[in-house]
Amino acid sequence: MRRYRAQGAAGLASGHRGKRANNAIADSTRQWALGLIREHYPDFGPTFAHEKLVAAHGALFSVETLRQWMVAEGLWQVRGRHEARIHPSRPRRPAVGELVQIDGSPHDWFEGRGPRCTLIVFVDDATGRLLALRFAPAETTEAYMVTLRDYLNTHGRPVALYSDKHSIFRVNAADREGELTQFTRALKTLDIEPIHANTPQAKGRVERANQTLQERLVKEMRLAGISDIDAANAFLPGFLAQYNARFAKAPQEAEDAHRPVLHEQSELDQILSRQHTRKLSKNLTCQFEGREYQVTGHGNGYRLRGAAVTVCAAFDGGITLLQDGKVLPHRVLAEGEIPIPLEDEKTVADRVSQAKAEQQTRKTHKPGPDHPWRKGFKPTPATPHQD
Repeated sequence: MRRYRAQGAAGLASGHRGKRANNAIADSTRQWALGLIREHYPDFGPTFAHEKLVAAHGALFSVETLRQWMVAEGLWQVRGRHEARIHPSRPRRPAVGELVQIDGSPHDWFEGRGPRCTLIVFVDDATGRLLALRFAPAETTEAYMVTLRDYLNTHGRPVALYSDKHSIFRVNAADREGELTQFTRALKTLDIEPIHANTPQAKGRVERANQTLQERLVKEMRLAGISDIDAANAFLPGFLAQYNARFAKAPQEAEDAHRPVLHEQSELDQILSRQHTRKLSKNLTCQFEGREYQVTGHGNGYRLRGAAVTVCAAFDGGITLLQDGKVLPHRVLAEGEIPIPLEDEKTVADRVSQAKAEQQTRKTHKPGPDHPWRKGFKPTPATPHQD
């Protein structure tokens, strides 16, 4: 009121107008932060760059402050609002391990420092937690089975795995309806329900996780100097823990739906392999991928002749033969090698001795004069050829 009486309407304006705020961040701090971003984090978004400045450099300003600085300097462009896409929403599952979404994300993960590869991703639907990550040269059955093996050893068996309709998970040929792929066969054996999504949006949890990983994991590996798959896989456990601490949500129910694995490790080796059916020959041999295998240690092996066996081909090259769930000892025949005869030397000797004993107990019998042995051989006259 005093200012108004003394100065009129101009006295109502704040005396701090146009002056620097008392709690303003020093310009040197602003230049320091922008210099670090230009040097170490040039393509980072404001949120991710702020996390790095706080964790690695002890910055104390807010992420929104950094956003405004980056926009003003041209280091970040404000993104326009996208038109809303209407997709029917599905509520999260209430418990961890009820539904796990899986997908492969092919990408230039090493930004040219190494070969392109694929990241196999397992995401929990209830919490958004990353439950398993693994880099592989390509999205293959082997990549998913190896990742599933790590998952089972860490968490146990989930209720269901939610995937797309890739040929790894589903046989898409109309004339082979009902046939199981190698991966789905393994899930059925482990009592894990396979579910296939009709659209990418249906498994949006893992799709969004892939986008975040392509944004963040790529830059984290760049800062760590990682440029090959082995080093990247060794780096993943630490990154996975940081990611879950940052993005995972609490489940609606505290109970974990994972179930214990009921199979031994040796049985898991057989389940998580390529399995094919073959039929044993009279010599108890079968062929698989250009090599011949002979079952050993079964004596005459009459019971196994013509039996169907399961060839379990491990991804490291090992071969196991199963018959009614039991492992059959076997050997690999070299190219051109003759299989060991089922009547070996000892068995043949026993057979000859047995026949000799039987023949000695029989009464001698002289063939009659009309026995075929007594008749001479008379050649049948040739039939004249008719033109």
